[in-house]
Amino acid sequence: MSQLALYTFGVLKSPLADPTPLTREFYEIGAAVYRKISRYPGYLAHAEAAGGDQGELFGADWGAWGEFAVPAWYDKGRTAQTTALATTLSLWTGLRPAFDAVYTGLHREALNRRGDWFERTPHPNYVFWWLPDGVIPAWQDGVSRLEHLHAHGPAPHAFTYPHAFAPDGTPLTASQWRSPGQEH
Repeated sequence: MSQLALYTFGVLKSPLADPTPLTREFYEIGAAVYRKISRYPGYLAHAEAAGGDQGELFGADWGAWGEFAVPAWYDKGRTAQTTALATTLSLWTGLRPAFDAVYTGLHREALNRRGDWFERTPHPNYVFWWLPDGVIPAWQDGVSRLEHLHAHGPAPHAFTYPHAFAPDGTPLTASQWRSPGQEH
């Protein structure tokens, strides 16, 4: 059996420590989104820092998720006061549950506001890959796969919803993975 890893990465318009209302809204919505998603069918786990401090990404203890890492193209701050990024690393039972969680409800509302918070970049902002059950991906895995996706396009190693692959590497159409009862 396989599980699906999802790494997301976005560059924020202002540092996480910025006291403006937009940054506070981002934090508040983000916390509510995590609470909702963690109860979603098909959700397995996500990377959480041991201390749970907001903005403490680079020096935090991420346990089994490994040392925090970011793509080479991220060129903003790396301290609690200057970090200007939002990133997640999570595990899912399949593409359909991840899609439903991301594109419905509160997370969908947040996606509709992403232009308020995130810079537009030419880089992909998410990547999927399959793992054997029980394996926890590391942050560096997500970074490597996102960079691979950017450099080489979708492949079984690193893919997106529109260009998805089954755990065995077989290409999937959206109608295949969106069909009720499909494992992938």
